[in-house]
This record gives sequence, C-alpha cells and structure tokens, in this order.
Amino acid sequence: MYQVVVDTNVVVAALLSRRGASHRLMRLVGDARWKMNLSVPLVLEYEQTLKRLCIGGALGASDIDRIVEFLCASASLRPIFFLWRPLLPDPKDHMVLELAVESRADFIVTFNARDFAGTGQFGISVVPPGRFLAIIGEKP
Repeated sequence: MYQVVVDTNVVVAALLSRRGASHRLMRLVGDARWKMNLSVPLVLEYEQTLKRLCIGGALGASDIDRIVEFLCASASLRPIFFLWRPLLPDPKDHMVLELAVESRADFIVTFNARDFAGTGQFGISVVPPGRFLAIIGEKP
C-alpha cells in the first residue's frame, strides 16, 4: 500500500470539477492500494481553502465540513514533531513536506511539482494526480 500526501490544490480541483484525475483520485480515498495521510495543519488548510474557493453552486459550508470529516476518517492522521524549514520556495508547502517525511510517504500528489524540488532526498516522488492513478493501475 502506497503512503500518499495529497496537496490542497488537488482536493480543490476535485471539488471544482467532476472531470479529471483529481476527482477520480478523491473518489478512491479509502482504496486498498493507497493510504492518504493528514496532519492538523493540512486539514485546516484544506478546510479554509475549500470554504474560500468551492462554496457556491452545488456546495455549501456544511458540505465542505462533511468532505473534510470523511477525509479525516479515511486517512492516517499523523502528528508532526519536527520541521524541515526552510527547504522549499513556498512556505505553505513545508507542512506538506513535513507530513510526507513523517508518514514515510511514497508520493506527494500535486499539480505544483516544481515547488517540491529537493524532496527526492527523502525518497519521496512528486507526481500529478493522473500519473499517480496510472501508478496504481487506474484510468484518470
């Protein structure tokens, strides 16, 4: 089972469109081939960002709350006891890297691979959602 950290941009894309690899990946949360890992800072970022960008139309605040609760219930929740800063260009990405290191993640799934340059030293591959789906044998 692959250990995975999903960047916020992938979760946002999954909720903004039912088409594409991000939505397909989020529908596979809980699948036996991979395990999503979360930390308190990342959950808070998911919640804040989703409520800012995805509310309106079909989704309301309570819908976002239920989605975040589902992700928390399905993921492996990890405490973060150390910081790897400053290593990445965007300070907001540090919490993703710290979670990936702590959970011994195989992958960070993101649309911003270049923001995670240098994560290879930790043995973590950075891939977009479509590539990760291919790795687990799914069609995007």
